[in-house]
Amino acid sequence: MIPIRTSERKAEVAWFSALCSDDYEFLGVPEGGLRSSYENCGNIVRLADSHGFQNILLPSGWIAGQDALTFAAAMAPQTQQINQLVALRMGEVWPPMLARAIATVDHIAQGRLCINIISSDLPGLKESNEIRYNRSSEIIQILQQMWRADGPFEWKGSFYNFSLPSTEPAQPYQQNGGPLLYFGGISPAAQDLCAKHCDVFLMWPETEDCILATMLSLSQQAASYGRQIDFGFRSHVIVRETEKEARAAAERLISKLDLAKGQEIKNRSQDSQSAGVLRQDELRSKSKDLYIEDHLWSGVGLARSGCGSAIVGDPDQVLAKLNRYMDMGMRAFILSGYPHATECDWFARYVLPRIPTCRLNELQCRLVPRPVTPLTTAVRR
Repeated sequence: MIPIRTSERKAEVAWFSALCSDDYEFLGVPEGGLRSSYENCGNIVRLADSHGFQNILLPSGWIAGQDALTFAAAMAPQTQQINQLVALRMGEVWPPMLARAIATVDHIAQGRLCINIISSDLPGLKESNEIRYNRSSEIIQILQQMWRADGPFEWKGSFYNFSLPSTEPAQPYQQNGGPLLYFGGISPAAQDLCAKHCDVFLMWPETEDCILATMLSLSQQAASYGRQIDFGFRSHVIVRETEKEARAAAERLISKLDLAKGQEIKNRSQDSQSAGVLRQDELRSKSKDLYIEDHLWSGVGLARSGCGSAIVGDPDQVLAKLNRYMDMGMRAFILSGYPHATECDWFARYVLPRIPTCRLNELQCRLVPRPVTPLTTAVRR
């Protein structure tokens, strides 16, 4: 049994909005109506909200599209119940101002905000894993301490040194200590970072034995720091009324893909050479007909860095696959499909109502309370 933070057998089911030029009818073939415009990305968020998804991932990258945190601030008043999981690359913003910016959006969203910690290379800069993850660790500690602190704040570290008269500008709406932190990465440095600081460890599609081994290992690492974490699965999905139709939709998706163009698209991403991407590439190279195991199709990775596989099948088959992950200890699913709005409809129609759902930040408040930082009168106004 894998020790997890959320013991109830319920999952937070999230969708994905294509802020970074990642929406297609045919993979690798851009279409004007599906570009990463404010209109298209906003429509995806509002659709996922109306369908009852509990969260939505807003990715980040140096690619034409929307800035994730700015976009989240704009979308928060337009949604009714959905959380926004904002991807933020550590080191892009001076930490005190980042803490303040996150707190601002958290207030606009009335607590419906989560953060996906990113530690890949900054745009235009190559650094070692050691530097990137050590800097991320320092920033996360600054953020969490500023969100919880009351009064003056001083930090002396390897990357940042500063002294502030007050942390009041950084006080979040969420008085349990700030937004939940999600994180993904399979290198030793990445896993250690999550074990020390984060709440939800996200994994890209791999074979079930590989996933289980990672979950067991990371649980032990977290326990060595006196912590428990939740686990999440980031995947594409293609669900249709029959398996034959689902497999046909998968084949149609890559039917116009030029492989050289696909590799060019992958290389645009800051994480295109990460350990996780390389592992997915290796699994795909060993697969038969692009299926790395039953109902897990790796064709998306022909033209996409990051998450490169999709769960493919009829509603019962897709649900059965998700149930297997839940039985392993998964408590968060971040799903997507192409086009994102269309596949959102399919999944919401056939599968979402059959999954026992929760919201991880609400469970965290109940199960693992954090210190409460009193708000001043000025902040309450």
